[in-house]
Amino acid sequence: MQNYYKFTPLQKTLIWGTESWELSGIPDNETICDGRSLNTLVGKLKEKLVGKANYERFGNEFPLLVKFIDAKRDLSIQVHPNDEVAIRHGKPHGKTEMWYVMDSAPDAMLYNGISKQITPEEYKQMVANDTICDALAQYQVKEGDCFFIPAGRIHAIGAGCFLAEIQQTSDVTYRIYDYKRRDKDGNLRQLHTREAAESIDYTVLKDYRTPYEPKKDQGVPLIECPYFSTAVYDLDEPMQIDYSELDSFVILVGLKGEAQLTIDGEETILHASETILLPAYINNVRVQGTCKFLETYIP
Repeated sequence: MQNYYKFTPLQKTLIWGTESWELSGIPDNETICDGRSLNTLVGKLKEKLVGKANYERFGNEFPLLVKFIDAKRDLSIQVHPNDEVAIRHGKPHGKTEMWYVMDSAPDAMLYNGISKQITPEEYKQMVANDTICDALAQYQVKEGDCFFIPAGRIHAIGAGCFLAEIQQTSDVTYRIYDYKRRDKDGNLRQLHTREAAESIDYTVLKDYRTPYEPKKDQGVPLIECPYFSTAVYDLDEPMQIDYSELDSFVILVGLKGEAQLTIDGEETILHASETILLPAYINNVRVQGTCKFLETYIP
């Protein structure tokens, strides 16, 4: 059995920019390693790859999707359903996700959350009269900014953002507003106003940015939720990471520099904008080099 897996990313060109699906078990959109799809690998290795509890919970479907998103134009204003709403609409899962900004243009921004209390009826009126953005929390962004987007939270990535996205294995997106843009055939892009209205969480928070204190040469927790746990590492010194007590796979997402990894004695390099999957049976990883990366697993 291998100590790590590097999958061939799926490159997607969209109306607003590009996505690189680094690790995906979405049907018909699975990433491939050595001729095997991600879910095929899960089915073969089972708990040895994903962990006992994860295999009991998710079966042969890999539970997380990792992307790099390069927004050349603004994405649509959108929302994702939670598990309950998604299942009601015939989908297997909802979609909770997070963003980590890797780079950005000087004026890059994004939307995350509602900035003022509105009712479902007011929401529909604001979509109809093109003012929905007035009710959204807007953020100027920079490298290192982190945002959590639980299912139900309205959000949109703005032009000039390059970020890593970690999410549930789901491709369900309800488009709320799209600036009256047209597709390649000249048609207005489809909106999902009814489905979105059923999914939106109207709770208002003071700040939707995920706060954390950057630190050198240690793991800094970012997000902890039922679907994933993510930390960021910014290393100048060698570090040993112990996974012997963890019953989960681990995903490492390269952000900057090159991380020289020794994985239970086997060596490889994690480059910037690259993703590596470590099976659940891995006990320890030694990291050397000046590098920055995300670490994600299921708690």
